[in-house]
Amino acid sequence: MKKLEKIKTNILRISIGIVYLIFGFIKFIPNMSPAEDLATNTINLLTLGILPSNLGLMTLAIGETLIGLFLILNWKPKIVIYIAITHIIFTFTPLFLLPEEIFGKGELIFTLAGQYIFKNIIILSALFSLKIDLDIKLKKSALDTNPDKLIPIQNQQKQF
Repeated sequence: MKKLEKIKTNILRISIGIVYLIFGFIKFIPNMSPAEDLATNTINLLTLGILPSNLGLMTLAIGETLIGLFLILNWKPKIVIYIAITHIIFTFTPLFLLPEEIFGKGELIFTLAGQYIFKNIIILSALFSLKIDLDIKLKKSALDTNPDKLIPIQNQQKQF
């Protein structure tokens, strides 16, 4: 069963990484991302206009692309998963900051941007699943540490 759990975790991690990589990469190309305007408007509001729109979008593109690469490569997974969870939580801020761009003219009718945001619920759930799997793995490896395998440190006194 452990092998199947590892395969499941790898599929989930790599698929989230691919999504991040694609959505991050398309932000490098002007007018390619359907969420470009939403992202720049949100960044502008969150930074109180201090960060120029093009720099904010480029920073977001770099961040999402790196998250994607690091998830695919399984590099520092604990740190990357926490960063990705934080990022995904911030993707929900337009619901409060720019509701007219999310709901359009109707209260329960989502725009394309709104649909773009709500798909992140799945990514957030998958990231929490990866975090839980990683926490279990880390706790298990800590419990599996055999005290007999530890090298004793002897107190050595310096002689003058």
